Order: sequence, then C-alpha cells, then structure tokens
Amino acid sequence: MHPNPLFRSEDRGLFEALIDQIGFGMVFAGTPDGPRVAHTPLVSTGDGAIQFHLSRGNALTKWLDGETALFTVNGPDAYVSPRWYADRATVPTWDYVALEMEGRVRRMEREGLEALLHTFIEKHETRLGGEKWSADETPAAMWDKLLGGIVGFEMEVQAWRPTFKLSQKQPAEVRETIAEGHEANGAPALAALMRSLAP
Repeated sequence: MHPNPLFRSEDRGLFEALIDQIGFGMVFAGTPDGPRVAHTPLVSTGDGAIQFHLSRGNALTKWLDGETALFTVNGPDAYVSPRWYADRATVPTWDYVALEMEGRVRRMEREGLEALLHTFIEKHETRLGGEKWSADETPAAMWDKLLGGIVGFEMEVQAWRPTFKLSQKQPAEVRETIAEGHEANGAPALAALMRSLAP
C-alpha cells in the first residue's frame, strides 16, 4: 500500500468491484523454503472472504492451510509523462490501482472446491457471451482427475489495504489532461477511474 493517505479508500464496494472485474491476483506467504508467490484466479464470497485455488504441486500449496498470507489484485496502471503538466520541470510518475488483502487461509473441502470451479466457469463463460461451455462437456473421469490436481483455499480477509494512485496531487484541469493522455495511450480504464473517483 502506498504510504500517502491521499491514495487510500475505505469503500468496500469499490474493493469488491475491483476483485470482480479483475478476477486474478497473487498470493504471497512465507514457507520453510523461503517466501513464495502464486498467481491465481479469485472470487469474493461477499462476506469478507476470498476463494482461490492452486495446483497441488505449487510451492505454496502444502504450506498455506492455517497460515496468514497476503493476496494482491492489480488494477489498471500507466506511466505519467511530465509533458502532460503545464510545468514540465518535474519527473515522471505512475498511476495505478492495487488492493492488498491480508488474512488467515484455510483449505477447502472437495465440495467447496468444486463449487468454486462452477462459480468461475459460470462467471467467465457469461462474460464471453455467445453459447456457454459447460462442465458437463468434460467426461466425469477427466473432471475427477483434474479436480484432484488442484487445492481450493479461502482467506478470511482481516486487513484491506488499497491504493488508488490517480494523480490526486494535481489540480482538476491537470488530472483531466493526464486522463486524456492515459486514454490516448492504451489505458482507458485508468482514465475512467480517474474521472469517476475524482477528489
């Protein structure tokens, strides 16, 4: 989390929207083998927890149950050029959105893991549009084998640490110029957040 309180938020609805829209992140934890990170899709349960799964062979899998871990979700980000300021005698910076969640992790039972997979499938197949793929199209023996290769986890989030660094230090007219720069250079989502979360 960025140390400047200007870039923080207490809006849980905003955090939930970020988790829902991004749907992917990184879980970090210390292990006897040293610090490790894993990349994984996630969903929010809506009541202060997140769920995710890892490959059974992942370096974190055997150590996570019962431990405290850190999960991060990264939103849009982009370079900010000094050319977008009225006074160019400054330095570049970076606008970005990130959410850190810290909490205790527990291993899910098989039924919970299977429900999680169906949640992922329904959510993302719906977003694709058109005719959905269904898990029923996978032969039962293959589904069982693949299900056995992953482990589900739930984290009860005890600390939410967001950063919404969106050029808040700049006056409104400069922020709009920066938003236009982001929009013109492939970061329209960041520009939209700058406008919708204007101070």
